Formats: sequence, structure tokens, C-alpha cells
Amino acid sequence: MRAAAFLLLGLLAPVAARAGDPASPDPVQRGEYVFDAAGCLGCHTNEKGGGAPLAGGRPLKTPFGTFHSPNITPDPAHGIGRWSDADFARALRSGHGKEGQPLFPAFPYTSYTRMSDRDIADLKAYLFTRPANPAPNKPHELSAPFGWRFLLPVWQALYLEEGPLKEDPSKPAEWNRGRYLVEALGHCGECHSPRGWMGGVDAGRGLGGNPQGPEGDKVPNLRPGPKGLADWSLGDVETALEMGMLPDGDFVGGSMAEVVRNSTSKLTPADRRAIAVYLKSLPPVP
Repeated sequence: MRAAAFLLLGLLAPVAARAGDPASPDPVQRGEYVFDAAGCLGCHTNEKGGGAPLAGGRPLKTPFGTFHSPNITPDPAHGIGRWSDADFARALRSGHGKEGQPLFPAFPYTSYTRMSDRDIADLKAYLFTRPANPAPNKPHELSAPFGWRFLLPVWQALYLEEGPLKEDPSKPAEWNRGRYLVEALGHCGECHSPRGWMGGVDAGRGLGGNPQGPEGDKVPNLRPGPKGLADWSLGDVETALEMGMLPDGDFVGGSMAEVVRNSTSKLTPADRRAIAVYLKSLPPVP
């Protein structure tokens, strides 16, 4: 098991070394860090299908049908090359595309809306340095009525609360940073929370686990209850985020292994600690 841990660390370390710098004066360097923290690469790359990075086309199977992620390279025809700063910010903040059309919430704008203005601008700056790719977007394959775009404004009125996340002045800076990483950039609740029949997150049980997550996988409880992180130390959470190793010596698998590889392993140790502090502070849910 220890040999496997060192092997995994060896695989992850070269990737993590290429992460951006959240403290850099360069918006592109900051944007690369936001890009990693937000997990953009995994969702917008059809790795199994041999797709180019960020060229979209990755299928996401859900109870409502199959979504295909869009091309977010700077290609002017099929990507976001013609998007202005305002267009990009509107997509993340209010869930609307360049032409004003409401976006399906498979794109987790209900979490990204909580990002800061600077992080949104830095993310766009970084994306526009990536190679453009002319891969056309694939249409979603959704069952009625979930594929009816004209109903999305109703859904957004029910489940989208626009605006950046405000800090809690009664909490320390580390806790607020962890909350921002979990609730905004990392959008952890999108997978780790149960959803109602309309696809909205059950806010009262946020991060309490999801029996029917993406690809039909069961997603675990991230709160410190008896079926969650009750027996985990802060160090256990940090280790899981850094290298995917669980307290019992096993390793995460499936989509979480991808999250560790593409995202949480690239965070700074301070940010992984902040996530652990925030998660361990939450009250348990049934």
C-alpha cells in the first residue's frame, strides 16, 4: 500500500508543479490557479473519446438525460473566442450564454455565481491563452421536459441566487477561504448534495451526499456526521485532497480520482487546509 502511495504521488507531483499562482501579479497565472480549482479541464475535455483539451464533447449522464460539455477554447466559431468579458461573466454569474439564452445547469453556474469578479476575469484571461480548437459542440440528449430550454428561466428563478459569496465577518479568514473554495470554485455541492425531481440542490442537505450522482454513482457525505467525515482529522481531509488516499489506506476512485488529479492536488497546502477546516466545521445532516 505504501508503494502504491508513492507511485501515486509520483504521478501527481509533475501535474501539481504546473499549477498557477494565486498570489501572482499576472492575471493569467492567477487564472490558471482558478482554472484548476474550478475543475474546468475534466468537464470540458472528452479524454476517453480522444478529444483535445477544453474542446468539449464529454458526455455527462444524469437522471435527466445526457449532457455534452461545450468547447471553451478561444476558437471564434465553436468556442468562446468571440465572447467579451461581459459575456463570460454573465455565463458564470447568471447562467446565460453569449446570445442571452439560459444555460442548462449541468454547467454549475449556481456555484460559479459565487466567484469573485477578479477570479472570473482571471479565468477568462487564462482560457484565452489556450490553443483554439474548431471542434463543434454536440447537442444534449435530454428527455422531456428537461430538454425544454424555454422552461429554464423558471428553474433559475427557483434555484439561482446570483452574486459573489460574501465573507462571514464572525469567522476567521481560513474558514472563509475554505468556504469559498468549497461553495464557489470547487462547486463541491453540485455532486455531493441530493437533488429534487427538478434537479435543484436540496439546500437543507447540502454536501450531505447524493445517492444518484453523475454517471449514476453514489457520492459520499462531506459533513462530519457518522456517515461522513466524523472520524476524519484535518490531516486526513488534506491527504485525500492532495493524493487521493483515504484514512484506511485505500484510494479514491471514479470521478473523485479525476478531481484529485486535475484539481485538488494542484491547490496550495494552505487552500487544502482551508477546505478541511471548513468541512469539519459544518453540522451533520441525516
